[in-house]
Amino acid sequence: MTAPRARAAAALGCFILAALGLSSCNNTPPPRPAKPSLATSAANAGGMDALIAAAKREGTLRAMALPRDWANYGGLFDGFEKKYGITVTVENAHGHSEDEIDAVKQRGKGPEALDVLDVGDTFARSAVRQNLLAPYKVTAYDSIPRSQKDPQARWSNNYGGYMSIGCNADRVKRCPQTFADLLNPRYKGAVALSGDPTRSGTAFAGVFAAALANGGSFDDIQPGLDFFAKLKKRGNFNPVESNSDTVASGRTLIGINWDYINLGYADQPRGSALTWKVSIPFDGTFAQYFALAVNKNAPHPAAARLWQEYVFSTAGQNLRLHGFARPVLMATMEKDGTLDTTAAARLPTVEGTPHFPTDEQLEKAREAVAQGWPKAMSGRAQRR
Repeated sequence: MTAPRARAAAALGCFILAALGLSSCNNTPPPRPAKPSLATSAANAGGMDALIAAAKREGTLRAMALPRDWANYGGLFDGFEKKYGITVTVENAHGHSEDEIDAVKQRGKGPEALDVLDVGDTFARSAVRQNLLAPYKVTAYDSIPRSQKDPQARWSNNYGGYMSIGCNADRVKRCPQTFADLLNPRYKGAVALSGDPTRSGTAFAGVFAAALANGGSFDDIQPGLDFFAKLKKRGNFNPVESNSDTVASGRTLIGINWDYINLGYADQPRGSALTWKVSIPFDGTFAQYFALAVNKNAPHPAAARLWQEYVFSTAGQNLRLHGFARPVLMATMEKDGTLDTTAAARLPTVEGTPHFPTDEQLEKAREAVAQGWPKAMSGRAQRR
C-alpha cells in the first residue's frame, strides 16, 4: 500500500471508529487541571468535584471584617461549613475594606494571609491596581451584569443595598427620615457613620449619599464632605463608629448604614430591648454592591475558590436575601424561578431604577474623600 493510500485508510478507520463512539484518533492529551492557586474557573481546576476535594483537604478558609450579622454572613458561614466541612475563620469582624487590603499587602504569602476579600467596589478596583487579586470566574459569572464585575474576573459584586438612616426609637422621640433632617438640633451628638470613609466602603457610600442629597452628583462628592463638616460643626456628628455593639449598647442612636444592616438591627423578636426604625432617605438615594475576590496569595486557594462558588450559587444568593441584602443575581433568579420570593418580599420598596457611578467617577470621589475628609472633621472643609 502506498503512503497516500495508507493515510487515507487510516483516516477512514478513524472516521468509522469515531462514528461508532468507540475511539478517537486525536492523540493530543486533554489539558492537565491547573493547581488551585492558578485555577481561573472550576473547570480549569479539573471540575467542581476536584475543586471540592482539594478544598476539603485544605480544610480552612481565612477572612476578615465579616460580622455574622452583615448581609447574613452567619448563615453563609454555617451553610458552607455544613456542606463542605471547611472551617471559616474570621478576624477583626468589625474591620473595614482598607483593613483587608492592608492585611493582604502586609502578609504576602504567609500562612496567616487572607484567602478572600469582601470590599466596597472602589476598594476592589484599588486592589486590582495593586495586583493583589487572582482572576477567577465563578460558574455564574456570565449571569452577573457586566457593570458589576471586572472583565478579567478579578472581582465580582455579590450583594448590595441602599444607604439608609437607622434610629433608636426608644431614645429618639422623632426619628429622621432624610439627610436634611439630620441637621436638626434635636439630634445633637447622635448621628454616626460606620467608620472612617477613607477606609470604610460603607462610610464612603454615606458621604456619597449625602452629596446627592445636597446638590452633588456622581461627578461631585464635595457637597457630601461639606454636609458632614456642617453636621460636626453643629454638634450632631457622633465620631463613635456605628456597629452592632454600639447600637445594642445605645452608644449609637442614629446610624447611616446600608439598609440590610439597619433592617437587621430592626428585625428583633417581640419584647427585645431595642426598637430600631429604618428610613431610606429620598433626598439622597444611593445604591451600591460589595465585591468579592480571591487573594492571589491565598494560603487555601481551593477553599477560596469554592467559597466564591458557594456565595454566587442559588443557595448563597438566597441566603443574602434572608439578611435583607439584594443579591447581584436577583433578576436572573427571578426569571428562572429560583428566587426566594418570601424573603424578597421583605425588602423595602425603593422607587426608580438605581444608577451607579462609573469607575472613573468612583476613583475621583475616592481621591476627593481621601483629601477632604480630614479637613471636614477639622473644620477646614471647602466652602462653596
